[in-house]
Amino acid sequence: MTKQTAVSFEQISRVLELTDRLEISREWVEIPLSSANPGTVKKLPNGKLEIVVDSEVLFEDWLQSLENKIKAVMDL
Repeated sequence: MTKQTAVSFEQISRVLELTDRLEISREWVEIPLSSANPGTVKKLPNGKLEIVVDSEVLFEDWLQSLENKIKAVMDL
């Protein structure tokens, strides 16, 4: 498995499609352009949702687990 460091526009678009489905405004979502291990989903002090793509997990696998992580953090 290859470690990814940069998050692609396509990956950002896929994450935003998911947050759109959850009715979370794009203005309240921050997705850093660099991935990290582990990837994280957290609510920032300003109320925004920060989603850091995991650099060690295949994106498709990580994306499948993302909805539940967002729901847990945002109390949805």
